[in-house]
Amino acid sequence: MPVEFLTDEQAEAYGTFTEVPTRPELERFFFLDDDDSDLIALRRTDAHRLGMAVQICTVRYVGRFLGEDPLAVPWEVVEYLAGQLGIADASCVKRYPERRRTPYEHAAEIQERFKYRDFTDRKWGREFRGFLYGRAWTHAEGPVALFNHAVTWLRKNRVLLPGVSVLARQVSEARAVAERRVYEAVARAAHRADPSLAPALAELLVVPEGKRVSELERLRTPPTKSTGTAMVRAMERMEEISAFALGRVNLSRVQVNRLSTLARYGQ
Repeated sequence: MPVEFLTDEQAEAYGTFTEVPTRPELERFFFLDDDDSDLIALRRTDAHRLGMAVQICTVRYVGRFLGEDPLAVPWEVVEYLAGQLGIADASCVKRYPERRRTPYEHAAEIQERFKYRDFTDRKWGREFRGFLYGRAWTHAEGPVALFNHAVTWLRKNRVLLPGVSVLARQVSEARAVAERRVYEAVARAAHRADPSLAPALAELLVVPEGKRVSELERLRTPPTKSTGTAMVRAMERMEEISAFALGRVNLSRVQVNRLSTLARYGQ
């Protein structure tokens, strides 16, 4: 399913290895600690031990299990883990998925042992939506940036990443809600200041008969010449704008960066 604000490359890179992890990343995400080793030690063969190690570190690094192809990882990762486990022949891991159910059974064990939550979990779903809608309201950022912050939050809180289209849809909905909230907040503030203000401003969008541009376009267009006549017209224009007394509209409840984005859109 195509995702409107992500490129095909971004969608395909979601929840996968896009490149070989750096040395600091290997040391941070692929170092096997005592808890990892205790779970891995329960496996009987080198293939299963190494395969489980790959899955433990994969979900820690990308935020989800790789499902159909649990070994879709850079070979450098496999060798790094094999070295820690004392496995001389890392290629034995290719036998790991011979029994189709084994990787899925191991993934379930890993999820339970290390307390990874499903995206559909009700409690963590509420926590995530609270974060997502809050960030959409307080940060006037684009959908890709919000999507990336959502991925970071899910990984940090050990919530398994959903499908890319599922997450993208939630990001789009959160941004749409935030935008409606901005418009409604501005409209309410204008109405509180003066019930006749909003209709008067809306009239500026109308193109008068015999004119080529709306009144709003005329008022927001600065003078292009520095002649005396142009300066007089500029002053008259400022008086027309000042007559709306927009300073009386209290927008203190709207985030400053949201107002800035709205202003840029208006311009």
